[in-house]
Amino acid sequence: MEKSTPLTEALFYILLSVRKPNHGYGIIQEVEKLTEGRVVLGAGTLYGAIQAMTAKGWIRIYSAETDSRKKKEYIITDLGRKVFAEEIKRLAELLHNGQLMWRQMEP
Repeated sequence: MEKSTPLTEALFYILLSVRKPNHGYGIIQEVEKLTEGRVVLGAGTLYGAIQAMTAKGWIRIYSAETDSRKKKEYIITDLGRKVFAEEIKRLAELLHNGQLMWRQMEP
C-alpha cells in the first residue's frame, strides 16, 4: 500500500462519512454535524477529494441516479478501510504519546 497517511482532516471525515452509501450533500452535512460545525466542506474541496480518493481506490461510486441531477452515492472500499484504520492507529499513537509526555510535564 502506498504511503497514505497522514490524512488531511477533510479526507478523514469524508472517509468516515462514506462508511455507508452517501452522496455529496449528505457528506457535507454529516461532516458538519460530526464536528459540531467546526469543519464545513465546500463543494470544490469535497468533489476534488472525492475525485482523488476514487482515483486511489479508497472510495467508489455505489450508485448513480439516471435523472437529470445524476446524484451519485459513494462508499468506502476495502483499501479505503485499510487507509482509515492506519490513520486511526497513527492518531491513537499521537494521542497516547502526547498524554504520556503531558503527564510528565505536570507539577
